[in-house]
Amino acid sequence: MSVDSPLDADRLATPATASAPGAKVSAPRRLMPVLFVGVFMSALDTAIIGPAIPALRAAFQVDNRAIGLVMSVFILFSLCSTALMAKLSDRYGRRPIYLSSTAIFALGSLLIAVSPSFWLVIVSRAIQGIGAGGITPTASAVVGDTFAPAERGRALGLIGATYGMAFVLGPPLAALLLVALSWRWIFLINLPIATLVILMGARVLPSVPATGAQPPLDRRGILVTFVLLAALMLGITHVLDEFSGLLLWPWFLGAAAALLALLVGVERRAAQPLIPLDLFAKRQLAVTYGLALAAGFGMGAIVFVSSIATAGYGVTANRVGFVLLPLVLGSMFGSMGAGRLLNRIGARAILLVGFALLTLGYAALSVTRFGLAGFIGASIPVGLGLGVVVGGAMRSIAIDEAPAALRASAQGLINICNAIGTLLAAAVISAIADFSGSGIAAFALAYQCVAALMLLALLLSVALRNDRGLPGRSLD
Repeated sequence: MSVDSPLDADRLATPATASAPGAKVSAPRRLMPVLFVGVFMSALDTAIIGPAIPALRAAFQVDNRAIGLVMSVFILFSLCSTALMAKLSDRYGRRPIYLSSTAIFALGSLLIAVSPSFWLVIVSRAIQGIGAGGITPTASAVVGDTFAPAERGRALGLIGATYGMAFVLGPPLAALLLVALSWRWIFLINLPIATLVILMGARVLPSVPATGAQPPLDRRGILVTFVLLAALMLGITHVLDEFSGLLLWPWFLGAAAALLALLVGVERRAAQPLIPLDLFAKRQLAVTYGLALAAGFGMGAIVFVSSIATAGYGVTANRVGFVLLPLVLGSMFGSMGAGRLLNRIGARAILLVGFALLTLGYAALSVTRFGLAGFIGASIPVGLGLGVVVGGAMRSIAIDEAPAALRASAQGLINICNAIGTLLAAAVISAIADFSGSGIAAFALAYQCVAALMLLALLLSVALRNDRGLPGRSLD
């Protein structure tokens, strides 16, 4: 594998990758259920939490500002744990980190279900977030370690499709549990799933124990990364602004910029950095992380699609989920289809198609004169495009381009960029809609801006190397 900048072999070499010589690798068909179920559990929690919010608010008698912490805290701790869990996976092996991440997620779920107070719910959501941060990047790294290049696309596509499946199954499952039992069972349902993943994973997940002396853990990098991501999230979401009534978000964004400069200096000196800067020296990976940010923005933009349906077409809140079903199904099928085509046409072509669909879909959503039928028709390319861009192409590039010793770290950076893009989308679209007035016209303008950004991502995709016919190879 050639690289754009030399990599320090002493820093990057680690025996904790399952692709090392002599590593025992389980059959992919035995691994896939473990990876799929674990990622699905994490994705399901994201999809199922929405219907639980009103029940939590009523159960603990909290206001809307406080209940927003249920989502914000989970996102923050998931975001901050991703890089750490990914690095530990590269350092100590996939099996212990994947299983421990699942166990931490299950512990958080249990604590939420038995919480006697709202603030214990918030602490437990933080624990859940720490576990969730390690599940997807480690699962993707396992695919890179154990699957043949010709099989990776389909496996990554199936993992990507879990999010579409979760958003199809999550809301009706939550509604059923709320009616038949209580909101606590929305979290208790994670426990048997996590137990199954841990029992199966302990038997089939590959693991190579660390041997020899390891460089010290990058504690400074961990601290600076956590504070940086916290400042960035607080600046984007304005959470503390709402609680304090003060204009704090510019200060948080300024602090995040300063901390980013500090992080670069810290990681350049670290023996085994938490955020390997050498990954950004490769054009393929640098472009991929930019596209991951745009893909996250595209995913975050879905949050307000339901507002168009209710504000512009009179769809009631209890029926909007049915109107969005074509979008969700499109995402699921787009992800699986992209995974199947990945090795045939290459990651570059997949991403070009995906961002073209997103550009078309979001531009069409901003046109309101065709009524509800036009809205549903426009939502289909949005769903397909999202499924395509998250269906494994970017993760496949990261697998091919990153050294085996940094495979999970490369995957974790995709997760971080996705999450930042999602937070930015919520902030930008709400700001545009608020400043442009109210109603359907304001959201139409916001989605014109989203379409323009997706077009920029489409143009950026052209900068990727044409990898058609070269699956699983890293060339420069």
